[in-house]
Amino acid sequence: MKRIFDLLIVIVFAPLWLPVAGVVALAVWLKLGRPVLFAQDRAGLNGRTFTLRKFRSMLEGDGPDETRLTRFGRFLRASSLDELPELWNVLKGEMSLVGPRPLPVRYLDRYTHEQNRRHEVLPGITGWAQVNGRNSLDWETKFRYDVDYVDSRSLWLDVKILFMTAWQVIAPRGINHEGEATMCEFTGTKTDGPREVKI
Repeated sequence: MKRIFDLLIVIVFAPLWLPVAGVVALAVWLKLGRPVLFAQDRAGLNGRTFTLRKFRSMLEGDGPDETRLTRFGRFLRASSLDELPELWNVLKGEMSLVGPRPLPVRYLDRYTHEQNRRHEVLPGITGWAQVNGRNSLDWETKFRYDVDYVDSRSLWLDVKILFMTAWQVIAPRGINHEGEATMCEFTGTKTDGPREVKI
C-alpha cells in the first residue's frame, strides 16, 4: 500500500511539481551555473547504495559550506525546492515520500545497532525527524525519531507527516544546526542509550 500511495501522489501531482521543477532548474542554472543537480551516493533500504539527486544549492569549490551557500541556496533549502529531483528516486523505488532521510554511505559503519535499524525501511524525502525539528536536532535524537518511525509506521502516519511537512514549507524551521550552514558531520555514537517513543 505504501508503494502504491507514493506512486499515486507523485503521478497525480506531476502537473504541479514538474513545471515548478523546470523553473527551479532554470533558476539554478542562471544563479549558480552548471551542474544544475547535486548527486551523491546515499544508503537506502538495508544499507544498499543509490544515487540521490537534488537541485544544487551551493557554489562549486572546496570551501566550507557557509561560504558556498548563497542567499538563493538558502531559499531553496528553506522552501525544500531543492528536494524536488528526489521524486525521481521515489518513482524508481529507491526512496519513499516518507521515511528516514538517506545519509552518506560513509556513515554506515558509525551507527549503533539500534540506529542502523533506520535502514529497515525505504528512506524518505521527508520523515518523522524532519517534522520534529529537522537539523535543529542532534544526531542521536534524529536517529531515535527514525527508529520510532520504523516501529510505528503506517499509511496514516505517512499522511500526517506529509501534512506536517506542508506546514513546515509555509513556516520553515530547523533548516540548519546551531553554528552550522547545514548539519555537522556524524562521527558516531558510543552507546545506544535509552529510547523514547515519540509517536
